Amino acid sequence: MIIIMKPGASDAQVKHVIERIEAAGLKTHVSRGDELTLIGCIGDEAKVERLNWSATPGVERAERITKPWKIASRQMHPAASVVDVQGVKIGGGRLTFLAGPCTVEGREMILKGAQVVKENGGQILRGGAFKPRTSPYDFQGLGEEGLKLLSEAGKKYGLPTVTEVRTLAHVPKACEHCDMLQIGARNMQNYDLLREVGQARKPVLLKRGFAATIKELLLAAEYILSAGNTQVVLCERGIRTYETATRFTFDVSAIPVLKEQTHLPVIFDPSHAAGKASLVPPLARAGVAAGADGLIVEVHHNPEEALCDGDQAILPKVFKALVVELKAIHGIIKQRSV
Repeated sequence: MIIIMKPGASDAQVKHVIERIEAAGLKTHVSRGDELTLIGCIGDEAKVERLNWSATPGVERAERITKPWKIASRQMHPAASVVDVQGVKIGGGRLTFLAGPCTVEGREMILKGAQVVKENGGQILRGGAFKPRTSPYDFQGLGEEGLKLLSEAGKKYGLPTVTEVRTLAHVPKACEHCDMLQIGARNMQNYDLLREVGQARKPVLLKRGFAATIKELLLAAEYILSAGNTQVVLCERGIRTYETATRFTFDVSAIPVLKEQTHLPVIFDPSHAAGKASLVPPLARAGVAAGADGLIVEVHHNPEEALCDGDQAILPKVFKALVVELKAIHGIIKQRSV
């Protein structure tokens, strides 16, 4: 349920409504716009439905939230949210580039990778330290040492960093060294991990599971939001279908659907969807044209020597040209949406 305050409702009136909701044993989520303030009731709504809201000073009306994802819904938060990663903003009409190698392989390699990202238009440096691999014999990452190297590279080139966490134990280590936590596709429904990153208060990049519905993705985001972390970015990274020509099937329709259903920023991952470097640019064009707020893409200065996902990593020169092209597409989309 949401309590919609009247235009110009005072801070004292908003505080009174919050106190009534919390006295009933529910949590609150406040969304302030230019004219209206919405107060969400999180918990057993029956306890507040019976309260006489029409007689409460400053209250316009009370409405039920029809979606199972309460905090993530547009009903709760009509305006698009913006997530701030150490000064780099995702959402709000911007196009943000998260780029870098799949995995931190060594100091010189990640320093070179950060330089490539910075010089060619990237704003956030990606790099894995704890890699979930299908085969137990594949390179699993450098662990905490990889986090330290990623942090060093990011600081040297003025780039915030994002890295994946796989277990509860990874979260405090990643928070110490990096600026944004990534929940990978395999852990999208690891609810203990979702709650943990929700309590960590670092921005979170939540990837859609490769067999997950959009509803399941939004409910996974709700776990993070309900734990108190409002800095969540959703990522479409391809889903598993019967098609084998690509690594996964890029569900480009998920982008506009998510933009309708939630206020959270939505980005996409053309690298994992494609599984092949030559397919990354066309998929990237489609994602930006569909209205995404950004993309996370794998860039490697020497893909044939990469220890992880070299087939889908694009070269620096390709990334540079792609940034220019995608900015142009984004500009056209923004003009048409005005």
